[in-house]
Amino acid sequence: MKDIRLLVLDVDGTLTDGKIYMGAEGEVCKAFSIKDGLGLRLMADSGVTLAVLTGRESRIVQNRAAELKIPHVIQNVQNKPDALRRLCQELSIPLEETGFVGDDLIDLEAMRLCGLSACPCDAAKEVKAQADFVSELPGGSGAVRQFVECYLEERGLWAPLAARRFGVKL
Repeated sequence: MKDIRLLVLDVDGTLTDGKIYMGAEGEVCKAFSIKDGLGLRLMADSGVTLAVLTGRESRIVQNRAAELKIPHVIQNVQNKPDALRRLCQELSIPLEETGFVGDDLIDLEAMRLCGLSACPCDAAKEVKAQADFVSELPGGSGAVRQFVECYLEERGLWAPLAARRFGVKL
């Protein structure tokens, strides 16, 4: 896997199982994997900047990103490639040094722009065909964690970061 300085994440179907629970007042809840969250904290500890780029608008996403200390949250995006280019330009990080984790057709062009792409095993077949890394796990069930763990292990960082953050020897 190529080295990256920025990891951009889709939400629905990637950080969640893709289900949207709606009540009479609108969106009620989304389920996020705690394992994905822990992996993302270790990814941030490694020096990789995190961002969320999603086509929907949700206070739930804003809250989860704040909990994980994800500094860049871009919602209600209709054109993910353009939003990705703007984000990279703002952060002065080349697209080649950016990773993208997505699951569906709306993510495909953004993924193609990046130096590294990943997806859950239940992503659209077109996305899986283009991804550099396809998790064995579905979206919202640890797919992002598996990608992060593999990425950090390949660099010899997984165990040291876990030891530093949690005091655990792996």
